[in-house]
Amino acid sequence: MTDATVNFDGPHGPKPKPIFSGRNIFIYGTLAIVSAYYLLPLYIMIITSLKDMDQIRGGNAFELPIGPDFEAWVKAWSSACTGLNCDGLSRGFWNSFQILVPSVVISILIASVNGYALANWPFRWSNIFFTILIFGAFIPYQVMIYPIVIILRELGLYTKLTGLVMVHSIFGMPILTLLFRNYFTSVPEELFKAARVDGAGFWGIYFKIMVPMSLPIFVVAIILQVTGIWNDFLFGVIYTKAENYPMTVQLNNIVNSVQGTKEYNVNMAATILTGLVPLVVYFISGKLFVRGIAAGAVKG
Repeated sequence: MTDATVNFDGPHGPKPKPIFSGRNIFIYGTLAIVSAYYLLPLYIMIITSLKDMDQIRGGNAFELPIGPDFEAWVKAWSSACTGLNCDGLSRGFWNSFQILVPSVVISILIASVNGYALANWPFRWSNIFFTILIFGAFIPYQVMIYPIVIILRELGLYTKLTGLVMVHSIFGMPILTLLFRNYFTSVPEELFKAARVDGAGFWGIYFKIMVPMSLPIFVVAIILQVTGIWNDFLFGVIYTKAENYPMTVQLNNIVNSVQGTKEYNVNMAATILTGLVPLVVYFISGKLFVRGIAAGAVKG
């Protein structure tokens, strides 16, 4: 061996690197500090939701609950007052679920076909169409609020869940189309050409080749849409009415209620309940999310 950069420790090969090197200590120390910074608020929220009001009034936010009490969680879900109604977050959860599922399915299906067509079936003015579509992703939502109110009113969908589904589906289309187009562009062109030679058409290639190969980018799209739609407050409070409010609007009504005693344990429980769905979706499919990003989701 002539490589002078390799250090040997007798006959057993290269000397192993120390586990607790300065570089590793810095990296893992930084990660620990950042993790603690982001997890500390969650810790306070969880233990506060499990305390009764007497212990909360004690003033020690970091103190563990004395005998965990889940009454605040039950109240947040089923009996906390959200404006004039006192049925907790349960109604808002089902409203959010009815908004979320069709919005995610419709936007992803249409955007995936758009991206596939733009990547593999270019047509006249396709680049102009794509530019206009992407431009829509950068228009501030606030600019479109009043025109959308007029459109939904004329269609008879204002204050209805169907109208909000349409709004979320349309606003999710530009960025999702960009993601799918970039991903399909990264798929080897030989597969597409071979399928064309074998006689496969537009839909045959899409369903038999593109979709099975695109699970990571579909997961990316699902996570982005679930997070954005479930956490939406602005559209929910503007385009629906009290009985159709999504969970985020119900949460706002609970937390900002000015009647009676401020129940911080109920507020914390309601906040955690509202954020569970996107958290669960991300934890289940987090690895595929990273794969989708790395495989071309943000590639030019």
